[in-house]
Amino acid sequence: MATVGAAFTIVPRHVLGRGFVPPSDKLNIACIGVGGRGAWNVRGVSSENLVAFCDVDDERAAETYRAFPNVPRYKDFRVMLEREGDRIDAVVISTPDHTHAVAAMMAIQMGKHVYCEKPLTRTIYEARRLAEAAREKGVVTQMGNQGHAGEGTRQIREWIEAGAIGTVREIHFWTNRPIWPQAIERPLEAYHVPPTLAWDLWLGPAPERPYHPAYVPFKWRGWWDFGTGALGDMGCHIMDAAFWTFDLCDPVRVTAETTPVFPETAPLVSRVTYEFAARGNRPALRVVWRDGNLAPPRPPQWEKDRPWPPMDSGRCSSATRVC
Repeated sequence: MATVGAAFTIVPRHVLGRGFVPPSDKLNIACIGVGGRGAWNVRGVSSENLVAFCDVDDERAAETYRAFPNVPRYKDFRVMLEREGDRIDAVVISTPDHTHAVAAMMAIQMGKHVYCEKPLTRTIYEARRLAEAAREKGVVTQMGNQGHAGEGTRQIREWIEAGAIGTVREIHFWTNRPIWPQAIERPLEAYHVPPTLAWDLWLGPAPERPYHPAYVPFKWRGWWDFGTGALGDMGCHIMDAAFWTFDLCDPVRVTAETTPVFPETAPLVSRVTYEFAARGNRPALRVVWRDGNLAPPRPPQWEKDRPWPPMDSGRCSSATRVC
């Protein structure tokens, strides 16, 4: 009977007709983190075979669990990968930043393809180790930088390569982030852990600390143990087009200015200036990042009746002040 069942599963595409993907052509995908942003990512791969879900918070994951009631559920991704590993082709990771590296590394070392939400990791060291492991295992990986696949990013590169806006020597980025609490001290109040949350698993590789609603959900982004602040949250999106277009690599100088610094959380506002040496036909380039609603100076060419900045987050080239 097993042989007969397999015969009905593996069917040539031409037998099924146009527009129908046979089950044998689909990926078997496991998802780690299925609430919040993870719920969107689950829907994004729902045309494939969803074989396992993992989330440490049943309440956050409830929407996804209701939508896909027959998919096995786990709280510990390590247990999920060990038990379901033979059935998994690829893993989608949508956890808080501090769990990205450990979850992705385990999946990669098992030979699973990985899609991991941004930022890829909390530290440069973690990112380099993941890149090494992916090359060694020969798996397909992708970070969740959706804008890179969009027309706007590619159009910017085409403009620069065609010389449409002249020589660029300075680029400014800005964002309204943080839109979560940061520049704060660690809270001292005592709270009971919600019954739906496995707090020890949520902490994962982070140093142990008592549960507090100042961390979850979403508010973890401003805490260095869990997140990467405004720059880590939005930099990979906003700065991507410029880094790709100008092939920016290691800066020769970085200068950071911030509001008061706190030991455990990111500052409320920061301005970071990167200096890049000339490379090939590209002159030296100055790149300035601003967050906390700190916008670049209004360009003199900007029409007085147009609001500045033109959007909450964006980029601006000093060649022609194209934003």
